[in-house]
Amino acid sequence: MLGGQAIVEGTRIAVWHLVGYYYKVGMSVEDILAEWDYLQPAQVFSALAYYHDHKAEIDAVREENSYERWQQEQVAHAAA
Repeated sequence: MLGGQAIVEGTRIAVWHLVGYYYKVGMSVEDILAEWDYLQPAQVFSALAYYHDHKAEIDAVREENSYERWQQEQVAHAAA
């Protein structure tokens, strides 16, 4: 945990960020490992296992940190 968020063990990468890459962009574990060559397969699989065990929590954090959410907040702030 870092700042109250689940992270990939031994890194500062948030699980929600890795999951976003894996699911939203459609990257395979092999693609993630090629992109982040300093990660080990066990780290990626562990992060994905954590996600599946805590799906609602991680999805909520992904939504809070999404570009769409940021965009909505910017529009609301500009209108105020």
